[in-house]
Amino acid sequence: MMSSQVLAGFHAVIARLRHAPETIKELYFDESRRDKRILNLIEQAKAAGVKPRTVPAARLDGMSGGMRHQGVVALAQAHVLAVDVDEVLDELEDKGEPALLLLLDGVTDPHNLGACLRTADAAGVHAVIAPRDKAVGLNATVRRVACGAAETVPYIMVTNLARTMRALKERDVWLVGTDDEAPAGLHQVDGRRSMGWVMGAEGEGMRRLTRETCDELVNIPMLGSVESLNVSVASAVCLYETVRQRMAAKG
Repeated sequence: MMSSQVLAGFHAVIARLRHAPETIKELYFDESRRDKRILNLIEQAKAAGVKPRTVPAARLDGMSGGMRHQGVVALAQAHVLAVDVDEVLDELEDKGEPALLLLLDGVTDPHNLGACLRTADAAGVHAVIAPRDKAVGLNATVRRVACGAAETVPYIMVTNLARTMRALKERDVWLVGTDDEAPAGLHQVDGRRSMGWVMGAEGEGMRRLTRETCDELVNIPMLGSVESLNVSVASAVCLYETVRQRMAAKG
């Protein structure tokens, strides 16, 4: 049986309408809203062949399970993105495109994961990879914070992160971790090659084996009094250094 999910809020619903409207089975919006934003969404839904229905706000509250829904809730089939790292890399090889991956070692805060996915989507990351243990899955909070990115960026959970890292290295993916004590800075990384940025968990950083499996460790320059960055902010800094280099290479 096809699994289903609840999409709450404008970003999540609009992202699904854009990328997989056929998976939306029912779309509801607050009967008291007639503002421009809701009317635009209704037009998008109708154009995609989805018939919206008006319901009382109280019903939306119940359907969303307490999530902030902004007056919009959709019931949809689970949208399946790539579920295997090799599938992602094979497609990129066919296109002749260097991989850009984000590996998260034990991120358990759904707000941080949602923010990482949102940044990953903006930076053109091909997949986010995380271990199944000590990591948060794609729950409702993650999807809300991701603002639609959970519908576009594959989030691949693996049984053994270190083993997956070794497999990536065998496919010529260069793995770079961040470490405050590393002598080299992130700007010294060659982001033009196929690569993956490896980020540690909140407060604890990368586990020992994850750190040892990286090809290279670099630091993020910290010029103020703050000693470290939130994992989602650190991910953004590193990913956009890669984006900068690749855009410069293209002229």
